[in-house]
Amino acid sequence: MGAVGVGTAVWGIGIERYLFTVRQATVAALAPGSAAVRVLHVSDAHMAPWQHRKQDWLASLAALEPDLIVNTGDNLGHRDGLAGIRRAFAPLAGIPGVFVHGSNDVLAPTPRNPLKYFTGPSEGHREPEMLDTAAMDRFFTDEVGWHGLNNAAVRLDVVGNSVDFFGVDDAHRDWDDLGAIPDALGALGDPAPGTSRIAVTHAPYRRVLDTFIDQGADAIFAGHTHGGQVCLPGIGALVANCDIPLKQAKGLSAWSHGGRSVPLNVSAGCGHSIYAPVRFACRPEATLLTLTPR
Repeated sequence: MGAVGVGTAVWGIGIERYLFTVRQATVAALAPGSAAVRVLHVSDAHMAPWQHRKQDWLASLAALEPDLIVNTGDNLGHRDGLAGIRRAFAPLAGIPGVFVHGSNDVLAPTPRNPLKYFTGPSEGHREPEMLDTAAMDRFFTDEVGWHGLNNAAVRLDVVGNSVDFFGVDDAHRDWDDLGAIPDALGALGDPAPGTSRIAVTHAPYRRVLDTFIDQGADAIFAGHTHGGQVCLPGIGALVANCDIPLKQAKGLSAWSHGGRSVPLNVSAGCGHSIYAPVRFACRPEATLLTLTPR
């Protein structure tokens, strides 16, 4: 038993957390007549400046030639994490993209007892260090060319398709303003025929997913869960750190509400807190999700 424990720790801490992978899937989600869109979904980098292998891997994703980037937050994992984020995402500049914040884009991580995740979603207790969120946002918007969706909406042309994007700030911290979504979408004006709607959140809480469907989302992207981070082979995630069903804590599934069923992609993310440097049966990932017309 001791040998198994040591072997598990060596694998999770020293090997698997560096086994970056690209998960690929295809799903019919766009308005009829739309061109297919290759979406690169990245999430939960939790970047520290010394994590060069992760930075190099993220930078290499530009070779996939996606049509769209969706970044579902928790990019920063250290007070100096922006240096690594610049190195990782600069090669994606010029590709249309959208992003939302996770709490670790605003607040520096703090040590936590991982066993407390079994009692329910984590809560902040000690006074955290504030990160330079504004500098990160300027990099994403001014240098890379992405659009922030924190309780906001934007209309973009993606490979000839008209797409309305909308999203919320981190629901795990109750920073989401679901009441702002109708006004944000309304401010875009009447959509052209054949316009699709894509919704983005960091934390996939049920209240957020239900509201997204009520607002006409054709596809939903989320992160936050780390896919459980430490999973049991053949069983999957043991915790999700939110109220989403564990079977939907990672990967492509469907969220149903109000008589509609919408594709939901929850990224397992590619990082971890610097205070919990482990992944087990849950490789760090990005997703290349091809959206096709319904």
